Amino acid sequence: MSSPATDAAHVAADTPRPRALLLWRLLAMIYDALPVLALWMLAGTAFTLAYTFSGHAQRDNIAPFSAWQWLLWAVCWAMTGWYATASWRRGGQTLGMRPWRLKLESRDGTPLRRGQLWLRFAVATLSLLLGGLGFWWALVDRQRLTWHDRASATQLLRMPKR
Repeated sequence: MSSPATDAAHVAADTPRPRALLLWRLLAMIYDALPVLALWMLAGTAFTLAYTFSGHAQRDNIAPFSAWQWLLWAVCWAMTGWYATASWRRGGQTLGMRPWRLKLESRDGTPLRRGQLWLRFAVATLSLLLGGLGFWWALVDRQRLTWHDRASATQLLRMPKR
């Protein structure tokens, strides 16, 4: 027969820990940069080949701030968003979140929705473009939520060790 203290310890071990700290989020983003860079290399290769075979000189690079470059950046952003949202929707984690035991969940407990995840990704992008301001917000937020957590009604939790 188990004691109340043992039961409480098992319940505590099974429940998620408080919201993820900024350091864990940063480590996951650094780790996620690897698969994202691989996707960007694929996009860059495709664009370089398309640019070369569209009548431009063999040694001519895509000009800075040209339509080609803006389109390449848009494709890279979309590929990054696809990677993140597909990963979150499939299991609540990207590759970078797994080693740090981070998991994305809806704050109301409902399954994560595609629109909700794209909103999260878009607000996180804006936050990064503003020097990470939305991420830094988690340091002063009572619930340790970032701008994109609040905007998308999600939360990032640190799961207990198994």
